[in-house]
Amino acid sequence: MEQLERLNIKIFADGADLAGMRELYRRPYIKGFTTNPTLMRKAGITSYCAFAKDVLLAIPDRPISFEVFSDDFAEMERQAERIGSWGDNVYVKIPVTNTRREPAYDLVERLSRAGIKVNVTALMSLTQVRDAASALRGGAPACVSVFAGRIADTGCDPVPLMTAALDILRAAPNVELIWASPRELLNIFQADAIGCHIITVTHDLLTKLSVVGRDLEDYSLDTVKMFYNDATQAGFAV
Repeated sequence: MEQLERLNIKIFADGADLAGMRELYRRPYIKGFTTNPTLMRKAGITSYCAFAKDVLLAIPDRPISFEVFSDDFAEMERQAERIGSWGDNVYVKIPVTNTRREPAYDLVERLSRAGIKVNVTALMSLTQVRDAASALRGGAPACVSVFAGRIADTGCDPVPLMTAALDILRAAPNVELIWASPRELLNIFQADAIGCHIITVTHDLLTKLSVVGRDLEDYSLDTVKMFYNDATQAGFAV
C-alpha cells in the first residue's frame, strides 16, 4: 500500500456490486467509481434507477460514472440529462459512437456545454481522442475513457497511444484521461509513469493489491508451497 500512496494516478473502482462498492468506498486510495451496463447486468441489476440511488446514498462525495443505454442520440440526451441531475459527483458515460458507428461528438458537446459532466467511453484510437477533446474543450469537467486493455488484446502496446492521448488532451485542461480495462496491476504503474490521470480497476484486480511490493523470492516460495499443497491434497501418485 505504501507504493500506492506514492502514485499520482487516481484509482477508480470499476464494478456494479453494491456491497463491494461500499467496501471499497472505505479505502482512501479509491478515488472514484465507474459502472457500465455490462457490469450491471452481470451483477443482476434489474432497476437502473434504484441501483443508482443506492450507490449515490453509499457514495455521495466521490466521482462516479453511470452510462446511458440507448442507441438513439435523442434518447441518449434525455437519459444523460436525467442521470446528470442525480448528483454533483455524477459523470454520464456516453459511448463514442452508437452501434451504427455514428459519432456522438455533437451530443457530447451539447451536454458538456450544458454543464453535464461527461465521460466519453469506449475510445480506442487517437482520432477518437482528438475529436472527443474538441467536443469537450471549454465545457464542464469531463473524462475520456480509452480502453487500453482492449488495445493490448489486439497485440498493440497501449503505452505509446496513451502517451499521445495525454499530449492531445493538454489542449483541453478540463478533460482527464482514463486508462480503462486494465488487464494486470502492472498497468497501474505504467499509467502512472506516463502521467495518466485515472485508471479504472475491477474488484478482481484490486484483490491482488496485497502482492504489490512483495519480495520476489518469498513470492516464489509461496508459489512452490501452493503447488505442493494442492498435489498433496489431491492425493496424486505416479
